[in-house]
Amino acid sequence: MVLDLVPMAPSTPASAGDDQYVLTLSCPDRPGIVHAVAAYLHRAGGNIADSQQFGDPYSERFFMRVHVSLAQHSGNREAALQVLRSGFDVVADEFGMTWRIDDINQHQRVLIMVSQYGHCLNDLLFRTETGDLPLDVAAVVSNHPTFAGLARWHGIDFHHLPVDSDNRHEAERQLLKIIAEQRIDLVVLARYMQILSPGLCDELAGRAINIHHSFLPSFAGARPYHQAHERGVKLIGATAHYVTAVLDEGPIIEQEIARVDHGYTPERLVAVGRDVECLALARAVRWHTERRVLLNGDRTVVFR
Repeated sequence: MVLDLVPMAPSTPASAGDDQYVLTLSCPDRPGIVHAVAAYLHRAGGNIADSQQFGDPYSERFFMRVHVSLAQHSGNREAALQVLRSGFDVVADEFGMTWRIDDINQHQRVLIMVSQYGHCLNDLLFRTETGDLPLDVAAVVSNHPTFAGLARWHGIDFHHLPVDSDNRHEAERQLLKIIAEQRIDLVVLARYMQILSPGLCDELAGRAINIHHSFLPSFAGARPYHQAHERGVKLIGATAHYVTAVLDEGPIIEQEIARVDHGYTPERLVAVGRDVECLALARAVRWHTERRVLLNGDRTVVFR
């Protein structure tokens, strides 16, 4: 049986000659939000290329992502951002919005953390190198030296930060120093096998993504694929989620599955698991960096 995975969808192409921006917002749901946003962008000289919105009847909140261009400010993105942001406070205050406007062509600076399983790290670096992921990977951090050569082959700084019960606080202090010095926008835990402290989780809230196998909590602990084999599972999967102080229970961004059968050995399950982990994580990172993910309490809204 050959694993057939659906490829990642390409990102929205920018129009030639236009500066591209993304407005994301959430607020209490009420009539008039879409009209107010569209009217403001029109007054600011924007052209809406794409707009997605969702009203959650359970949280009674409204979520919106608007892809907009400002052709008249082409070549001066700072001026365009200033134009878009300067007057939006009035609209945001009227509707109680949490919002941001970002330059879609400005790649986010990413720090990848890894231990001794390198498949997700290698996949992210390859996708970035080939232009499939619009990232600027600024550094790789690991509690083992295993992938120093891989990082440096890609021209990326590698930081070996060993972690044990005695130096955990110092290791996290050094990590935060690297994040600040490198101006990191997003931290990706690409099979980083250390538990982050609650304080560090709070510091990185909403800007740290983790990947794990979807057997939790059914097959928690060591050798989950061997446990799954013993139970004769017919589906295996992976979950990409935001990091929180509650282990592996942060808001879910993406999940991927693959069908397996009785003929799969534990080793083959591990191999299939690596593939679905890579795909789920890459999608989550893409959607986050393209400002497609909005937090909705313990859940997410993902505008694909």
